[in-house]
Amino acid sequence: MTLTRFPKTSTAGTGTLMACAAMCCVQLGLAASVGLAGRLGPDGVAWLRLAWAAVIIVAVARPWKVSFDRATIGILVLLGVATAGMTLGFMFAVQTIPLGTASALEFLGPLSVAVAQGRGRARWWALVAAVGVLLLTEPWQGATDPLGVLCALGAAVCWAAYVLLTQKAGDAVSGISALGMSMPVAAVVASLAVGPAVLGNMDWQLLAIGFALALLLPVIPFSLELSALRRLTTAAFGTLMCLEPAIAVVVGLMLLHQVPRPAAVIGIGLVIAAGIGATRSGERVVPVDEPVAAAPLSPVAADRAS
Repeated sequence: MTLTRFPKTSTAGTGTLMACAAMCCVQLGLAASVGLAGRLGPDGVAWLRLAWAAVIIVAVARPWKVSFDRATIGILVLLGVATAGMTLGFMFAVQTIPLGTASALEFLGPLSVAVAQGRGRARWWALVAAVGVLLLTEPWQGATDPLGVLCALGAAVCWAAYVLLTQKAGDAVSGISALGMSMPVAAVVASLAVGPAVLGNMDWQLLAIGFALALLLPVIPFSLELSALRRLTTAAFGTLMCLEPAIAVVVGLMLLHQVPRPAAVIGIGLVIAAGIGATRSGERVVPVDEPVAAAPLSPVAADRAS
């Protein structure tokens, strides 16, 4: 078995385009969710996305055909709880802070895991990220809503938990099979969080919008990311995913008219740099002949399943 992938230039280029397209779909879906929150509230939008995502992914994954032991089932249930926490926390965060800021703060979750599991100089990237967070939030100015920051950091904690739980489940659990078990749990948890008024206000138009949102986030991005992982090294894929906060800033500027402050731009840049540094310091070797269906769920794809 080959231990390191060396993709051809054309294949790597295709994988890069797929990864970038996945990130664009993610941020477009999040921006659309922000607009819909005015009608359903952040908890209602989170529930609608998770419910439709569960229906779609279960239909594709057919988890009843996969055999899991009790320990793995327990981990996947916790993954579902973490997914619901990420989705709810992020949706509440973007109601009061810009999309780019929320994305960068949430990204601290997997970044913290990468730094903690890194070796040597990898842990210095935590200091870079900390400076970036200070510039992002500017606590001395009082301009950033503290509740929004707390919600984004809560989503980051849930993302970190998801990464650790995914690693604990092991490579025997494929990405799509893991989602087939964890996503229904996430939908149930989100259902407990929404109020009766949200469910009562649901109509066919909102259900149709929710279905489209679920395709935009996570179904299409997850498919693109799995395909990209077949064409890129793990380090290259992780490095590309670190650019997502920057894409969030652009989408927030173009669609939500959120103009970032200069300090916030620098802060996002530092978080991205820390993510790239930590990812490249902790590259995971993946077999070249590993089939797509058996590929482990990437940390970024895991979050974007939410």
